[in-house]
Amino acid sequence: MIRFIASDLDGTLLDEKKQLPEEIFGLIGQLHERGILFAPASGRQYANLEKLFAPVKDKVLFLCENGALVKYRGETLYLDPIADDCLKDALDEIRALPDLYPMLCGADYAYIENNEMPFFRYAMLSYTNCKKVENLDAVIGKEPVCKIAVYDAIAAAEHCIKVLPQRLPRLRTIISGFDWCDISATTANKGRAVRFIQEKFGFKKDECLAFGDHMNDYEMLLECGHPYVPENAYPPLKRMFRNYIPSNDEGGVLTKLKEIIKKTEAIS
Repeated sequence: MIRFIASDLDGTLLDEKKQLPEEIFGLIGQLHERGILFAPASGRQYANLEKLFAPVKDKVLFLCENGALVKYRGETLYLDPIADDCLKDALDEIRALPDLYPMLCGADYAYIENNEMPFFRYAMLSYTNCKKVENLDAVIGKEPVCKIAVYDAIAAAEHCIKVLPQRLPRLRTIISGFDWCDISATTANKGRAVRFIQEKFGFKKDECLAFGDHMNDYEMLLECGHPYVPENAYPPLKRMFRNYIPSNDEGGVLTKLKEIIKKTEAIS
C-alpha cells in the first residue's frame, strides 16, 4: 500500500504555464484522509511552496531546495546546507563564466545580485522571499545556504553543466531545468531527503511513490519503489525509468493520484 507520495513541480505537476492545477487540493485532502502523506518535492524555497499549497499546507510535507530542506507544519525536520567556506569560491567561478547568473538560496530568503531579464523575472516568480543585494558575498554567513541556483542564458545542458562540475569539485552540480543548474553540498539531493523521511515516518521503500521529470529528481525516483516520469521528461531520465504517465500539460500526476485513491477505496 502507498503511504508516501513525492512530486516534483516544474515540468511535472505544474503545467507549461507553471500553474498549479486547482484539483490537486481536493486530491491531497483525499490522500490525507486515507493516511497517505503528500510532499511537493521541488528546487523551490519553502516560502514559495507554502504559498502555492496554502489551502492544504498542514496536510503536506515540504521537500524544498532539491532536498536540502524538509519542513512539516512549520517545523524544520532536515537541513543540509553548503559550507560557508565553499560559497565564495563557487560564486567567483560562476561569475568568471559568461551568461551565468547566480542566486543564493537560503533557508529563509533567496538573494540575487543581477537584475538582467529574464533572470530577474524568473527569480521573483519562483522565490516568494527574494532580495536584491549589491553583492552576494555579503550574504555569506547570514543564514544557511541550501543551494546556489544558476540561471544559464544559453542552455544548462550545453553550457554550464559542461564546465561547473570540474570547477567546483567540492560541491554537487546538477541540471534542474532547461536553463537552470543547481549547486549544493555533495550530500544534498531529493533522494537523501526521502531516505530521511522514510526513517522519520517509518515508510518502507515499496510504500513510497515519486513523480519527477529532470535529473534533480533522479535520486528521489531511485529511493521510491514506485517511480514515474511524465512523457515530457528529460530524455535521459526517461531512458532510466520506464513507468510513464501523461505529460504535465495533460495532468499526468492528477490521473495517477486518482488511480491510487480509487485503489484505496476498493481495498477498504
